[in-house]
Amino acid sequence: MPADALPGLGRASRLLRDARRAVALTGAGVSTPSGLPDFRTPGSGLWEHQDPMTVASLLAFRHNPQEFYARLQPLALGFLKAEPNPAHRALSRLESAGRLFGLITQNIDGLHQRAGSVNVVELHGNLRQATCVDCGAVRPSESFAEDFTRSGIIPRCPACGGYLKPNAILMGEQLPWQAIQTAMDWSRTCDLMLVVGSSLEITPAGQLPQLAVRSGARCIIINRLPTYMDERADVVLRRDVAEALPRLAEEVLDG
Repeated sequence: MPADALPGLGRASRLLRDARRAVALTGAGVSTPSGLPDFRTPGSGLWEHQDPMTVASLLAFRHNPQEFYARLQPLALGFLKAEPNPAHRALSRLESAGRLFGLITQNIDGLHQRAGSVNVVELHGNLRQATCVDCGAVRPSESFAEDFTRSGIIPRCPACGGYLKPNAILMGEQLPWQAIQTAMDWSRTCDLMLVVGSSLEITPAGQLPQLAVRSGARCIIINRLPTYMDERADVVLRRDVAEALPRLAEEVLDG
């Protein structure tokens, strides 16, 4: 399909081809084609019918770990079954071809790494590991994930019996300092930021494209819904990321 069949695709591909240090920022929307829900899409977002402070906060976990895990179980099954989609694979392909320096993600699902992306900064942690709230031991999630999703058995530390907290960052929990510093450094020094599947409503991630543009970078946004940065972006593709991003990668690498 020609580039002009998707308005803006040709300009986006030229900007990405000309970039010397392009960085991607991804949000929950990049994983919705893999069957994982995002947070704010009307009618389907996770926080449409639930208060995140009662579901996904550090306070909720400490107050009642049993209820926290009971609410998490249906979501955990989806995370366990999810596979990388064409958008994840397109970003990996761009990185391996040297067109993308690195990737900053708000996601905790690990699908970028499973698709082959290497230089990844995880702003909100991940679900690959869990930490004991009593002794601080770190355990791989694969050691208990299937038992939990199947039977609801709450994961406990095999060393001391304490509850294991997923290494995803919960509401009210500090973000990883080093990840934030790296993301800000990449944003200041990139010459193009590619925003994929993010509403840009959560700070500090939502401020990174603004930091990049203020530092002289170009900006491409691929997202179904409007963002506050649309007016400052060079190109906005309001399409399904699993459709638009592979098309963009194809134009850049094979065009």
